[in-house]
Amino acid sequence: MMFRSLSRPSLALALLLAGTGGTVLAQNVATPQNVATGTAPAPSPETESTGSFEVSGVEVDVGAKTADAARLGGWRLAQRKGWNLLAQRLTGHGGSLPDGTLDGLVTGIVVENENIGPNRYIARLGVLFDRGRSAALLGVAAQYRRSTPMLVIPVAWSGGVGRTYERANPWVEAWGRFRTGESAIDYVRSSGTGPDGLLLNVGQVYRRGRGWWRTILDQYGADDILVPEVRLRREWPGGPIVATFVANHGPDNERIGQFSLRVSNSASLDALLDAGVRRLDQMYQQALSNGQLHTDALLGFRPPKEAAVEEAQGSNIVEIDENTTAAQAGQAISIQFDSPAAAAVNAAEASLRGVPGVRSATTTSLALGGVSVMRVNYDGDVAALHAALEARGWQVQEGQGVLRIRRVPPASTAAPPQAPPPIPAPGDQGGG
Repeated sequence: MMFRSLSRPSLALALLLAGTGGTVLAQNVATPQNVATGTAPAPSPETESTGSFEVSGVEVDVGAKTADAARLGGWRLAQRKGWNLLAQRLTGHGGSLPDGTLDGLVTGIVVENENIGPNRYIARLGVLFDRGRSAALLGVAAQYRRSTPMLVIPVAWSGGVGRTYERANPWVEAWGRFRTGESAIDYVRSSGTGPDGLLLNVGQVYRRGRGWWRTILDQYGADDILVPEVRLRREWPGGPIVATFVANHGPDNERIGQFSLRVSNSASLDALLDAGVRRLDQMYQQALSNGQLHTDALLGFRPPKEAAVEEAQGSNIVEIDENTTAAQAGQAISIQFDSPAAAAVNAAEASLRGVPGVRSATTTSLALGGVSVMRVNYDGDVAALHAALEARGWQVQEGQGVLRIRRVPPASTAAPPQAPPPIPAPGDQGGG
C-alpha cells in the first residue's frame, strides 16, 4: 500500500509526476514499496493522522493509449466512485460532483494494489477527502466525539521474543501506516526515536506501578494506555503465517478481545498486519462505545506536594521561631578533652552522653596521648552545657564556641597523724 498526497490545484500534474516506473508490465504493488528504489519507510504518524474522510477498496479497471493516461483515468474514476460511496455512508444516498470540484476535495490517493500495463490500469485504491469541505457539501457534521488521548504501545511476539520500540519491526510499522482520521480513538503514536526504545519497551508493558506510568503518559501527552499485541507463528520459513491479535487496555493489561488471521506466505506479512490493525481499531471503538475503555483513576491522581514555607501569592508569610527550631534540632558544640588512651576516649564520650540534653557525642579528632576533639549535639546553649558539666564534676574552660574540659583531680588524702611518743615516767629521767 502506497500513500500519495495530491496537490489540490492540479491532480493531472501530480499524476504525471507520480508516473515514473508506470510503464513496467503488470507491476504488482501489494506492500508499501517505492517503485523506483523498492523500499520506503513507513509513513510517520503525523502525516497519517490527517482527519480526512477515507474511502477504501475502490476497484478500477481503465484502458488508454498509454500507461500514464490509463493511470490518470483510473485515479479520476476512483475519485468519482469514492465520493459516491462517501455520500452513501454519511447521508444514505449517493451523489456525484464534477472532476474539477473533486480535485479540490481529494487530499490523497492510497494505492492498496495496482497492476500497470502499457495501455491498461487495474487497481484497488483508497481515496482521502478533506473533512471540512466534504462535510459542508454533504450537510453533515465535520467533528465527532473521540476518546481521551491514548498512548499506543504495539507489542509483537515472534519466536518467543517480545519487541516494541527497541528496534524496527513490522508491527510498529503497521501502526505507523494506519490512518486514524476515521477512528473514534484518539491514538498517540510514538515515532520510535530518541528515548522511546527505553521508555516504551516490553518490560514497561507488564509493570503495574501507576507512578511510573503517570510519568510516561505526561511525557507523551496521553491519559490512558492501549497495548495491541500480535503473536506470529510461522509454519515453516517462507510459508504460511498465523497471527493472533489481542487488544489490551490500561496499566493492568485488561484484555478487550482477540482474533486470529492467516496468510499463505511470508510475502503477505504486511497485508496481514494491516488487516489486524484495522480489526483491532474496530474492537477498541466498540469497547469505547460500550464504556469499557474507562481510565484508571490512579493514572490521573497526583500526590499532594509538601506544604510550602511561604505562600507564593499571599501576603501572609509563615514565621518560624529560630530559637524553637534550634532547640528542636539541637546545637553542635565542640569540646576538647584529654585522651591519654583509648579507654579515656570511651569514658569521656559515655560521660558526655549521660548529661541531660545531650543528643549525641562523637569524637571527630582523635589524638591519643594528647588533646582530642568531641562534637556534641546539645539541646541548649554553650553556657547551659558549661554549667551541666561542672555540676557533674568536670573542670570547664570556655572559649569562643569551644569548651575545654578536664577531670577534677580528687583531693589528696592527708597522712594519718602519728601518735606522740609516750611521756617518760619521772623516775626514768636523767641518769647518771
